Amino acid sequence: MITPTKGIAPDRALLAVGAQIIQVLEHPLTVSQAWIRLKEWRVGNDHPAPISFGWFVLALDALHALGLLDLKDDLLTRRSVDAAPAER
Repeated sequence: MITPTKGIAPDRALLAVGAQIIQVLEHPLTVSQAWIRLKEWRVGNDHPAPISFGWFVLALDALHALGLLDLKDDLLTRRSVDAAPAER
């Protein structure tokens, strides 16, 4: 489910869908706007396998759990990631 398996195509795995979401989040968007942009991106980049809204939300959850996405004031934003090690 998170990664491709025998039953989940690589373009439908949650990590792949999450990467696609990160690509369409060039600036803060509402959940609805991000959903529409993702569907448009998938059509434009030859990913015809359908993605349900529930699967989209699971990908958002995975991104949030990985610390890559925030929801603030009803807007999804990419969280900047530092390459420097965290201070302890």
